[in-house]
Amino acid sequence: MKTSLPVTRPQSSESDSDMDQLYDRSIIVPTKVIALAESFEKKEHSWYVTSQIPTDLSIQVQDITFTVHKYPLVSKCGYIGHLELQPSISNFGYELKLENFPGGPETFEVILKFCYGLPLDLNPHNIAAIRCASEFLEMSEELEDGNLISKTEAFLTFVVLSSWKDTITVLKSCEALSPWAENLQIVRRCCDSIAWKASRDNSTIADVVNEEGWWLDDVAGLRIDHFMRIITAIRAKGTKPEIIGKCIMCYATRWLPGMDVEVEGLRGYGYGKNELQFSILSGKNEDECVGHNKEQKTIIESLVSLLPPQPEAVPCKFLLKMLKMAIVYSASSALIAELEKRVGLTLENASVNDLLIPNYKTEDQVKMNKQQEQRTMHDIDVVQRIVEYFLMHEQEQQHQLQPISGKSNVSKLMDSYLAEIARDPNLSITKFQVLAEALPENARTCDDGLYRAIDTYLKTHPSLSEHDRKKICKVMNCEKLSLDACMHAAQNDRLPLRTVIQVLFSEQVKMRAAMRGKEPAVSGNNSEHEVTQPSTKTEIMTLKSELENVKEKMAELQKDYSELQHEYAKLNSKHRNLSGWILSWKKIRKSALFNRKVEGDGTSEEQQRSNPLTHKDNPRRRQSVS
Repeated sequence: MKTSLPVTRPQSSESDSDMDQLYDRSIIVPTKVIALAESFEKKEHSWYVTSQIPTDLSIQVQDITFTVHKYPLVSKCGYIGHLELQPSISNFGYELKLENFPGGPETFEVILKFCYGLPLDLNPHNIAAIRCASEFLEMSEELEDGNLISKTEAFLTFVVLSSWKDTITVLKSCEALSPWAENLQIVRRCCDSIAWKASRDNSTIADVVNEEGWWLDDVAGLRIDHFMRIITAIRAKGTKPEIIGKCIMCYATRWLPGMDVEVEGLRGYGYGKNELQFSILSGKNEDECVGHNKEQKTIIESLVSLLPPQPEAVPCKFLLKMLKMAIVYSASSALIAELEKRVGLTLENASVNDLLIPNYKTEDQVKMNKQQEQRTMHDIDVVQRIVEYFLMHEQEQQHQLQPISGKSNVSKLMDSYLAEIARDPNLSITKFQVLAEALPENARTCDDGLYRAIDTYLKTHPSLSEHDRKKICKVMNCEKLSLDACMHAAQNDRLPLRTVIQVLFSEQVKMRAAMRGKEPAVSGNNSEHEVTQPSTKTEIMTLKSELENVKEKMAELQKDYSELQHEYAKLNSKHRNLSGWILSWKKIRKSALFNRKVEGDGTSEEQQRSNPLTHKDNPRRRQSVS
């Protein structure tokens, strides 16, 4: 016959209830706790304790119901002991529902086994959840020595925090335990431990840059708020900005899809095929896209706030990638302006492909765009603002009497960028001209790259008027073209005639000055370096022959121009004389004298043919008439 403990509690008076609680606790001794549970069984959504003693407590954690004994839990869990348990309606005993229990049913199962005196399995994967759950259930030393709070704290302090791998594991498990893990300082202690180990073992940048750092991948796998705390702690310990920048770059590559997408020029002008946001957001429904965008936007804003102020912390290429991501995910205008300013400080280290920022459009903008003029493929306004920040930085350096470097590199970069965007048929002449004139005149030592961009624009836009072609050619200084560029411009039908004449004239002036030794000549394929003054006879003869060729071409162009003017004037004069003759002839035919002289015209013509003197005077008469 099975014996059972009394499980009902009188409801008449508080004294009886207190006596019952004391009686229940007094009969539970550690030697008999293990005997209460013979085995544990799980059936579907329920968890049972098989024992000779009937269970009297039903606890629900999320969707799992645990049917257990009340006494083992009351002896170790102060939270359950303080509750006024409600009698179960369906079953004999009490029932309890634990709302927002940290760790869920899996963690409660471990705690339940601990309460029954079974061996406790603590590991880095469950220690944070068990620590939070023990705090939730108030399993302190006041109820029993060696209770679960003290055991988990000792495991965290002496086992977990002494190991890098275990600390990373625990910190990842804390992501689902907010706010308990934060309140119990588990996150702070793990972040401080990781930061201390990383700053101690990577005191030199060589370990991070050359060997990629053994800890970068582990830190990059954390949630953004935990990553920020670690990086802030590492920076506070005096870590070099290059190492901080390397961590940020590693994290962005892992968490921001599309960071490695390269836009290498225009592969066509169909909107939607080449744009960055379509490759990132494809395959997601609307709700996923909204949540995804918010998460990525938070990551971008957090990473930008972590960037060290030193220009050498991260390369310009990475900053431009972050700028593209910020535009795609609609970051704040202040954050975009901050990135543009940082890019402007290191613009000389950028490449053309880095500056090809897609002109991102939302669906509403696409609908509005159908009624308005089509937009350019690339966002040119962003690049223009970056150049303005670069010029402001150069001006500040001039005021501070610091050495200025990078203008020549930026001029080459901008000329190549202009040549790339010039192939866009939607690029207006105003935008092209403003961007071409953004750099001061002394920034370019040679205008060959600018000439190539102008020629590409004229080729892509063949319907430009003569006025627009002259306008766009004004941004180029013909005196800064190399010999090869001048030869190409002299035969270029797309250039206005006035520009061709200016090119030939400037080249002739340079050749004369070079032969006289006043200044060195510039030659070569798009060369921008100065050539020393020719001294040998061979070079002088070469220059003379080239000068003669240029003179001949210039003379031919001037001759063609003069002939065109003469023909135009001749056509105008003939038109005026013909109209005058027609009016005079009409008046003569209407006169009576003409009618009387008709018969005598034949005789006068025969006399003129027989008279040689009259025949000789005919050319003079024709000349006088004309």
